[in-house]
Amino acid sequence: MPSRSLSARGHNHTVLSETSTFIISYVIAVFRHDVDVIFPYISDTAAKPPESCIFGLMTFISACAGISTIYVRYKFVERLSEDTLVASPCLNKMALVLGMLSCLGMCIVATFQETTVVEVHDVGALLFFVSGVSYTIVQVVLSYHIYPYGSSSCVFRARVVIAVLAVLALFPTVICAFFVTPTTLHRHTDDKDYPFHLASAACEWVVAFSFVFFFLTYIDDFKLFTLHVRTELEG
Repeated sequence: MPSRSLSARGHNHTVLSETSTFIISYVIAVFRHDVDVIFPYISDTAAKPPESCIFGLMTFISACAGISTIYVRYKFVERLSEDTLVASPCLNKMALVLGMLSCLGMCIVATFQETTVVEVHDVGALLFFVSGVSYTIVQVVLSYHIYPYGSSSCVFRARVVIAVLAVLALFPTVICAFFVTPTTLHRHTDDKDYPFHLASAACEWVVAFSFVFFFLTYIDDFKLFTLHVRTELEG
């Protein structure tokens, strides 16, 4: 019966793909002068081809990698709870659902560019950020309950810091965006909405990379076990 194993190696690919998705589209967009150098929205860097095509493809890959990482984390906590009874199964399932919704939001953002279908794009972005931040909060709670069976105290503190930073950055990302007029990909300092754009865009980058850094904290946890996927034929 064939089997496959998922471990920290696949998780590293998730972090790399997510980081590359944000950076590559930004570099291409700046090189082509499609966006400003200083804090464009992440979606702005993927509004025009060819960066929109690259962003869409890499975001889909990142979403798939993210789903696998979220599922492995779910199975890790589930298996740990079977032996120690330290974590709530409902809370673990909640984290799984929130993580999956966040990945769905990523796909929506990549599929519906902000210059084509604005409403759907904004819904996807809101789903991505709100679900993603909620996921980090639930995972912090889970980390607190499973300590010291899971991660170390240093890793737990790092997760708390990252989650708090993501929460604090989420509010200006969403609130300031309501005062920004989406008229052009290029902003000028004398625009009335420029301060709101700068605050919203800068915090958006903070939230996005907080997810990347939060996933990085899983590395040590994932070294503790290997998840095997088996295929059995009946008949």
